[in-house]
Amino acid sequence: MVAAQASHNMTEREAAEYLGLSVYTLQQWRFRGQKPDYLKLGKAVRYREADLVAFIESCRVSTGQGGAA
Repeated sequence: MVAAQASHNMTEREAAEYLGLSVYTLQQWRFRGQKPDYLKLGKAVRYREADLVAFIESCRVSTGQGGAA
Protein backbone atom coordinates (compact mmCIF):
# COMPACT_ATOMS: atom_id res chain seq x y z
CA MET A 1 0.00 0.00 0.00
CA VAL A 2 1.27 3.49 -0.86
CA ALA A 3 0.79 5.62 2.25
CA ALA A 4 2.11 8.80 0.62
CA GLN A 5 -0.80 8.88 -1.80
CA ALA A 6 -3.58 10.15 0.44
CA SER A 7 -5.53 11.98 -2.26
CA HIS A 8 -8.40 10.44 -4.17
CA ASN A 9 -7.69 9.10 -7.64
CA MET A 10 -10.42 10.48 -9.90
CA THR A 11 -12.38 8.50 -12.44
CA GLU A 12 -12.55 9.68 -16.03
CA ARG A 13 -15.90 11.33 -15.36
CA GLU A 14 -14.67 13.08 -12.21
CA ALA A 15 -11.54 14.33 -13.99
CA ALA A 16 -13.55 15.60 -16.95
CA GLU A 17 -15.87 17.48 -14.60
CA TYR A 18 -12.91 18.88 -12.66
CA LEU A 19 -11.37 20.21 -15.90
CA GLY A 20 -14.65 21.32 -17.44
CA LEU A 21 -14.16 18.97 -20.39
CA SER A 22 -16.00 15.99 -21.79
CA VAL A 23 -14.99 12.41 -21.08
CA TYR A 24 -14.61 11.99 -24.85
CA THR A 25 -11.98 14.77 -24.93
CA LEU A 26 -9.92 13.06 -22.22
CA GLN A 27 -10.22 9.76 -24.10
CA GLN A 28 -9.02 11.37 -27.32
CA TRP A 29 -6.10 13.04 -25.57
CA ARG A 30 -5.04 9.71 -24.05
CA PHE A 31 -5.31 8.02 -27.43
CA ARG A 32 -3.05 10.71 -28.93
CA GLY A 33 -0.57 10.53 -26.03
CA GLN A 34 -1.35 14.04 -24.85
CA LYS A 35 -1.51 15.41 -21.32
CA PRO A 36 -2.80 15.26 -18.62
CA ASP A 37 -0.93 12.33 -17.11
CA TYR A 38 -3.06 9.44 -15.89
CA LEU A 39 -2.83 6.12 -14.10
CA LYS A 40 -3.70 2.81 -15.69
CA LEU A 41 -4.76 0.28 -13.04
CA GLY A 42 -5.64 -2.85 -14.94
CA LYS A 43 -8.35 -1.62 -17.30
CA ALA A 44 -9.29 1.31 -15.08
CA VAL A 45 -8.09 4.82 -15.91
CA ARG A 46 -7.58 7.20 -13.01
CA TYR A 47 -6.34 10.77 -12.69
CA ARG A 48 -4.46 12.22 -9.72
CA GLU A 49 -5.57 15.68 -8.67
CA ALA A 50 -1.94 16.84 -8.54
CA ASP A 51 -1.50 15.84 -12.21
CA LEU A 52 -4.66 17.73 -13.20
CA VAL A 53 -3.50 20.85 -11.34
CA ALA A 54 -0.09 20.61 -13.04
CA PHE A 55 -1.84 20.25 -16.41
CA ILE A 56 -3.99 23.32 -15.75
CA GLU A 57 -0.89 25.33 -14.81
CA SER A 58 0.87 24.18 -17.98
CA CYS A 59 -1.99 25.64 -20.03
CA ARG A 60 -1.58 29.09 -18.50
CA VAL A 61 -0.89 31.82 -21.05
CA SER A 62 0.97 34.92 -19.97
CA THR A 63 -0.08 38.11 -21.71
CA GLY A 64 3.26 39.78 -21.05
CA GLN A 65 1.53 42.78 -19.47
CA GLY A 66 3.29 43.07 -16.14
CA GLY A 67 2.31 46.57 -15.07
CA ALA A 68 1.02 49.99 -15.94
CA ALA A 69 2.34 51.77 -19.02
